[in-house]
Amino acid sequence: MIENGEVLTLVDDEGAEQEVEVLGSLDLENQHYIAVAYLDELEDGEKEKEDLDIFFLQVNENDELSVIENDEEFEKVSSAFEAALEER
Repeated sequence: MIENGEVLTLVDDEGAEQEVEVLGSLDLENQHYIAVAYLDELEDGEKEKEDLDIFFLQVNENDELSVIENDEEFEKVSSAFEAALEER
């Protein structure tokens, strides 16, 4: 299970590695998602929380991550994360 605060290394299509930190997770319609931001942006400290590039990944049963390809699904996940943050 992927935990909040965990640092993950993602590899992009060109093979470049990027470290991201897990900012939050939620389950929506029987699917698990995480919100992540680039670790270097978080450590930089110059960006305000609203200016961070936060993106969402789908997590399958084996903790494998995938990008959300569907715009409708992305909007649902984005809205659900926003609602969860407002409740805090």
